[in-house]
Amino acid sequence: MTLDIMLPYYGDPALMRAAVRSVLDQTDPHWRLTVVDDGTEPGVPEWFAALGDERVRYLRNEHNLGITGNFRRCVELADHEYMVLMGCDDLMRPGYVATLDAARAAMPGAAMYQPGVAVVDGDGLPVRTLVDIVKKRLYSSAPTVRARLGGEALAAGLLRGNWVYFPAMCWRSDVLKEVGFREDLTVVQDLALMVELLMRGEELVTDPVVCFDYRRHRGSESSVQAFSGSRFDETRRLLLDLAADLDALGWHTAAKVARRHLSTRLHALTLVPSALRHRRADAARSLAAHAFAPVPRRVRP
Repeated sequence: MTLDIMLPYYGDPALMRAAVRSVLDQTDPHWRLTVVDDGTEPGVPEWFAALGDERVRYLRNEHNLGITGNFRRCVELADHEYMVLMGCDDLMRPGYVATLDAARAAMPGAAMYQPGVAVVDGDGLPVRTLVDIVKKRLYSSAPTVRARLGGEALAAGLLRGNWVYFPAMCWRSDVLKEVGFREDLTVVQDLALMVELLMRGEELVTDPVVCFDYRRHRGSESSVQAFSGSRFDETRRLLLDLAADLDALGWHTAAKVARRHLSTRLHALTLVPSALRHRRADAARSLAAHAFAPVPRRVRP
């Protein structure tokens, strides 16, 4: 079964080329790579033309679509039953496609497949960040063996702390095309999509085999977005929307987790010192406001 590997690209050409080479190095040949370029970096089209691999197709957008727009175009271009939306700076290990193929064969029909992931820094070296330690030790409900998960329990677990790694996930193309990405979201698209699919009765299969390197850049803490309150405003808005939907479905435990959103409050609080160090008092106030915002009450019918 051919896997559609969709790579929405914008940014560093060197990291993108490394990502592409990691796909070319797959031990399982049943894949097709589509790179959708949302930038204008010189030399990129020529580099792809020189590859000479019919399994690789390269497209450059006529105008910039932005993150969500480019993700949407990638989904539209997928033709096969399953797809991956790979990060343009991440790396597949040689057994990635084979691991996902084995997981789909053993537990077919799921909407989502999450393999094991290693976190690396900007140089490709293993790194342990606070975010990833918390993901693994406090929030992850992924078993140590291949397993099929779903329902309110998984929704509550993801809302308690989003422990999956979106660029490493394999998706059933039909549900991704049907549900798609929300136009009003940028940084929490994955959580919105996963909870929506779970509410529709879809399932997630986890496989503990580590076959994907997810890159966290050292400079991310000092970036504006890393401690901008806007990302938490978006997260809070989504979680409160989901809480209402979950209550309507009768998933009151998951709804309660969404309303409280303790993990995002703690995350915002840990970023306050960074904002202050960078003399961003406005960001510090916004982060603190998110951390200590009152928990809204459930609206009963």
